[in-house]
Amino acid sequence: MDLSLDDLINIQYTSGTTGFPKGCILTHEYWLTIGKTVSEYMNSDDIFLSVTPFYYMDPQWELVSCLIVGGTMVLTRSYSPAGYMDLVRKHQATVSWATMAPWILKQEPSELDRQHKLRFLMVGGFPPDLHRPFEERFNVIAREAFGMTEIGPGLCVPPEDTNMTGSGSVGLPFESRQVRIMDDNNRDVARGEIGELWISGPGMFKGYYNKPEANAAAFDGEWFKTGDLFRQDENGYYYIVGRKKDMIRRSGDNISASELEDVLTSHPGIMSAAAVPVPDIDRGEEVKVYIVLKEETTPDNLPPEEIITFCRERLASFKIPRYIEYRKEFSLTGSGKIQKHVLLTEKANLAAGCYDRLKGDA
Repeated sequence: MDLSLDDLINIQYTSGTTGFPKGCILTHEYWLTIGKTVSEYMNSDDIFLSVTPFYYMDPQWELVSCLIVGGTMVLTRSYSPAGYMDLVRKHQATVSWATMAPWILKQEPSELDRQHKLRFLMVGGFPPDLHRPFEERFNVIAREAFGMTEIGPGLCVPPEDTNMTGSGSVGLPFESRQVRIMDDNNRDVARGEIGELWISGPGMFKGYYNKPEANAAAFDGEWFKTGDLFRQDENGYYYIVGRKKDMIRRSGDNISASELEDVLTSHPGIMSAAAVPVPDIDRGEEVKVYIVLKEETTPDNLPPEEIITFCRERLASFKIPRYIEYRKEFSLTGSGKIQKHVLLTEKANLAAGCYDRLKGDA
């Protein structure tokens, strides 16, 4: 049987961060493109530690990359932030993709932290102020990257760009990708301005399975509309501002949920956070944040009032959360992202049963 690069190999479902997963039609060219791109950062002596189940896309591109370069892949049955570095040492891993790197950093320091062979770590959504402390504590190069099930590889900070550590940038486009930042009228924005990231290039997905309306909305010719808001700095590096659908519109002001989450997770007592909109009759939407505390922290020693004060010192006044709700854990996608649509649909009144800054009580 003759096969071509354009032949279907699988239908891979998106992680469902902000909505229900959609099936991406992927070809042989797609997987070869992502494998070849990542393999540029590897060599035949590398041992790649893979920590997510194989029905997610990450282990698949990790395997293809290892096959291309002739490296070794170690696939674990499960992992947690507390046990991640133990796995690195046990398997003598040299390369990995860590979706929970900020949580790994928040584990108790150990004299074994720098006793490993890990040389390169790919990360995503790393709070900027935690990036350099992570590299220094574990003596490893960690580089932000941006990709999607739809596009495969997108952008990455080159390993040699040490000056970008902690910048919050996701770097530069891979050679196989062209990118644009577009306004709501489908026009390119000026450098420094915010718009939606569009991407094109070989080896991208062929559309959503059985979703003609979604396909029509997702493409403009050869360009795929990512739904992510980006900006580009004066040196050409790209930054995620937030999801186009993950913006909170409060009294006419746009508030980036990811900015709020980065500020909150920079608090030493907060493990993770999620910011969502709450319908409000006066302001259109209000800001609610869900908080998961570190194991040794409780709502008694980190009360809502202290979180509000922490935010006031770091955010504009209109971005300060109104509602705060503590949780023991979040429902996560396979790539470690919080499933916000689960939070938004778990109760009819999102303001019920949580701290209200304007009332000062729960």
